Amino acid sequence: MTNARYYLLSVVQPTEGTPPTPDEMTRIMANLDAFHQELKDAGAWVFAGGLAAPGTATVLRAKGSDVLTTDGPYIESKEYLGGLCIVKAPDLDAALDWGRKALHATTLPIEVRPFHGEVEE
Repeated sequence: MTNARYYLLSVVQPTEGTPPTPDEMTRIMANLDAFHQELKDAGAWVFAGGLAAPGTATVLRAKGSDVLTTDGPYIESKEYLGGLCIVKAPDLDAALDWGRKALHATTLPIEVRPFHGEVEE
């Protein structure tokens, strides 16, 4: 793959609503496993993982030469970053195709965003 870039596929998790049933979650996880294998088979896999709930976050802020530590998310919102996948793709259209597949696997909105610069191979 030449002139590739890394793209971040962000899983947008709602803070409200009914969570998936155990059966639905089993199906979603199987779909994610298949999606990740497809990425690996295509040479587009870089990294993927789910994140713990926002309440587990710790935010660090500079205050002069000190660092303030706060428990909980940076901001309160109706959505949060629930997981991520970093893929290698030749262009935005290819990254959007991977994003569509991630959408179908997770059943959640997916934000696709490029990293700066190209991949060094």
